[in-house]
Amino acid sequence: MRSRTAIAAVTAALATGGLTALAAPSQAAEYTSALKLYGVQYDAPGSDDNRCSGGNTRNEYLTIKNYSRSTTVNLKGYVVKDATGNRFAFTKNHTLQPGDYIKLRGGNGTDSDADNVVYRNNCNFIWNNPGDTIHLYKPSGAGSDSHSYTKSGSDPDRNGYVKFHG
Repeated sequence: MRSRTAIAAVTAALATGGLTALAAPSQAAEYTSALKLYGVQYDAPGSDDNRCSGGNTRNEYLTIKNYSRSTTVNLKGYVVKDATGNRFAFTKNHTLQPGDYIKLRGGNGTDSDADNVVYRNNCNFIWNNPGDTIHLYKPSGAGSDSHSYTKSGSDPDRNGYVKFHG
């Protein structure tokens, strides 16, 4: 008897919109932005070496993708942060066409829209190998996307890469 009453109450609440928060995906808010964190190569292949010359920080990168079907997005003013406060701000114009992506790489290099790459011009690693949280903020300061990962829980093949969105 109790279970029928509970089922009837839940069914009635869903029908009237009373439990919409329970029915919505847990990360529904992130889907209001065109730009999303596609994935992160948090552990650069090989032994970590953050020397600017001969190191492998450029092999650590974050991929940001424009998931819009019709809107071109300029990255200027967007900010990427990690859980400990490491920060990178896009200070130059970098436009992403619908479906396009850019890799934010560590190390030094020449930014290129044609090659879909922006360099942090910092040879220190930013993403922590055991796990981290990555936030992408719009120029207004509002959140665009955010994801956490752990080496043990998010990377079953242990290749140092975690994909967040398809």
